Amino acid sequence: MSLQERCLTGLKGLDAITGGGLPRNRLFLVQGPPGVGKTTLALQFLQEGARKGEKGLYITLSETKEELESIAASHSWNLDNIALFELSAVEERLRDSTSNTFFHPSEIELDLTTKALVEEVEKISPTRVVFDSLSEMRMLAETPLRYRRQILELKQFFAGRKCTVLMLDDCTSGANDLQIESIAHGVISLTCSYPAYGISRRQINIQKIRGVKFHEGNHDLILQKGGMVIFPRLEAAHHPGDFASEHFPSGISELDALLGGGLDRGTSNMFMGPPGTGKSTVAIKFALVAAERGEKVLMFIFDETLRTLLSRAKQLGMDLSRHIESGTIVVQQINPAEISPGELAHKIRNSVVEDEARMVIIDSINGYLNAMPEEHLLTLQLHELLAFLNQQGVITIMVLAQQGVIGAMQSTVDLTYLADTVVLLRYFEVLGTVKQAISVIKKRSGNHERTIRELKVGHDGIKVGEALSNLQGVLTGVPSLIGMNIK
Repeated sequence: MSLQERCLTGLKGLDAITGGGLPRNRLFLVQGPPGVGKTTLALQFLQEGARKGEKGLYITLSETKEELESIAASHSWNLDNIALFELSAVEERLRDSTSNTFFHPSEIELDLTTKALVEEVEKISPTRVVFDSLSEMRMLAETPLRYRRQILELKQFFAGRKCTVLMLDDCTSGANDLQIESIAHGVISLTCSYPAYGISRRQINIQKIRGVKFHEGNHDLILQKGGMVIFPRLEAAHHPGDFASEHFPSGISELDALLGGGLDRGTSNMFMGPPGTGKSTVAIKFALVAAERGEKVLMFIFDETLRTLLSRAKQLGMDLSRHIESGTIVVQQINPAEISPGELAHKIRNSVVEDEARMVIIDSINGYLNAMPEEHLLTLQLHELLAFLNQQGVITIMVLAQQGVIGAMQSTVDLTYLADTVVLLRYFEVLGTVKQAISVIKKRSGNHERTIRELKVGHDGIKVGEALSNLQGVLTGVPSLIGMNIK
């Protein structure tokens, strides 16, 4: 089906998922529990039609006109160009017709309600119609057979009038009713989960659209002032890229020697170790070098505030302020309880595709893990994100804080296999002094030095010493001193 035969929904994310909008002149089911965003989606659908000069009709059997106008006002929308038809318009007719009859009242109500809806559609001749909701129609029908027959009649009626119809269903009837799903041309399902802490997590899933290839699976969404925003699930295969391979040096010769010349374009790099060993500081150093080269850097910080980050970096001789003011370095402070993984991936994708970010820093992966609704999905989502960034030639730096101080370290989740390069930082003790060590334990994209070097972080920045060739057991935290090369 060509784009000319598609109906844009007013939601960029939904249009992207459906490959260009919903097929025109078809009937679609939008289902989900109360409060998940069905009415908001429907109003955006009609608003988009109004912007294009298409007539829209909102038929409401469950909400009043005042309630709909209140919802629209909360998003600063104007419904003047959208016709509203509510249940109260037929209530008087229903009372008159059911007072003296030997037919069951529900039979009269269903017939008169349907007749009133048909008359309104014929009078307005809309291009887009929203029917809210099917729960009332289901209650009036009473039996599955009458309900299915009524929906089929409505579908045939709308099909002859060149209308794109959204039928909303709040799924309050209890058991999963597949009657309308089999009749509808497409089924859009909205869900909401409630984590023990933080905001509700809403998702959208296209269960079917006949004759259309769409992006399957769950896609995160949020409801905010201005409407619903959908974040299509990131699929790296849809974003192929081409870039020149090269080393990206840190400017610290000893560190670059460890890394075999520096970090490589289009690779994911993990800096891991216990808290305070200098992981974030080394990441900031790479960000500063990139900014000084005129390359845009995107930093997501989970574990500290922007103020603390800037203060700490300045004390170490790395002033990020002017680069942040110029927009070369963009720092976003993330609250994991207030953001979904899909929204975070969407932010990163837009920064790379639209703003041409060349370096992405996630500090830390521990905070990113806390944004995951389910821990076992972390590796899947992170794998797709890293694959996308690698294909775009982006240098990705992930900071992972390990548990412990000296000796055996533990991580809440093992992600080292996802990274192309793993830089390990450790504390070790020598002659009553706690020192820091740095080494590279893995680099897929080329050779690297396999020594362990001392790392010093002070007011004059980062210093990396010579290889600790006269110490044995540095990674255990308590090495044996063979010679004296530590000062």
